[in-house]
Amino acid sequence: MIRHTVVFRLKHKEGSVEEKKFLADAKMLGAIPGVEKFEQLRQVSPKNDYHFGFSMEFADQAAYSGYNDHPDHVAFVRDRWIPEVEAFLEIDYEPLS
Repeated sequence: MIRHTVVFRLKHKEGSVEEKKFLADAKMLGAIPGVEKFEQLRQVSPKNDYHFGFSMEFADQAAYSGYNDHPDHVAFVRDRWIPEVEAFLEIDYEPLS
């Protein structure tokens, strides 16, 4: 199992229509084959300046690779993520045992 997570800050003003549209449109990532347990999260720790997080799981590396290469994911990164995300940190986890 691989848990793919990303925390990020958008270029849009907090609470703006653009912010809400980005988050609504990003829900389509959860429909890409291989994605399990897709979540959108609000980051609440004062220890960093990110605002949101996405988390999802994949059964194995093949499922994760399929997601990364899927045309809908590629288009979302190109058309929405790159132009609208100001900063992010991506972390992928595998269980230790």
